[in-house]
Amino acid sequence: MFSGIVATTLPYLGEQGSKHRFSIASWPVAIELGSSVAVNGVCLTAVEVDPEYFAVEIVPETFRRSNLGALVPGDRVNVEQSITLATLLDGNLVQGHVDATAEVLVAPPVLRLSLPPGFEGLVVEKGAITVNGVALTISALGEGFFEVALIPETLRRTNLGALALGDRVNVEFDLVGKYLARMIEVRGRAFG
Repeated sequence: MFSGIVATTLPYLGEQGSKHRFSIASWPVAIELGSSVAVNGVCLTAVEVDPEYFAVEIVPETFRRSNLGALVPGDRVNVEQSITLATLLDGNLVQGHVDATAEVLVAPPVLRLSLPPGFEGLVVEKGAITVNGVALTISALGEGFFEVALIPETLRRTNLGALALGDRVNVEFDLVGKYLARMIEVRGRAFG
C-alpha cells in the first residue's frame, strides 16, 4: 500500500537479464531485499539491492498495463516506499496496481490526459486519481479526458513536470470507486 506522496525521482539504469535496475545512490532511504517499492506508481519487489542500485523483475502483465516498458536508461521515475500503520496518510489509498496508461493531451501545469475507454465511471470531478504514482485530485472532466492541476512543488518533486504531448503515464483509479463500481455491476446483474 502506498499514499501517492512521491519521495523522489531516480534514474532508470537499464535492463540486465530479466532484472530492471534503478539507481538509489542519491536516495537516503534504505531499500531492503523483498520490500515493496512503487516505481511510477507500479508496486514492484526489490529482488536485488546494491549500495548503488536496486533491481526489480517485471512480468509481462505489468509491461502491458504500464509505461515501464517504454523506459530508456536515464529516464527519471517517481519512487515511493510502501506505507506502514505508523505512516501519515497524506495522499490517497494507492495499491500500485496500475489500471491503464493515458496519453498526455496538454502538458503541465494543467495536465490533461486521455481517459482510457471503459474507465469513464471511475472518474469524478474533485475525486482522487493516481498518475505515475502521484496522488492527485481531478480538477476537470470532459469527453474522453480528465485534468489535474499541478502545483510547483509537485512539478519539482516528481517527473510530471517533464511530461510532453503524447507521453504515456500510468493511471490508477480510486480504490474505493473501483470497489463501488464492481459492487453495483454485480448487484445489477443479480437483480436485473
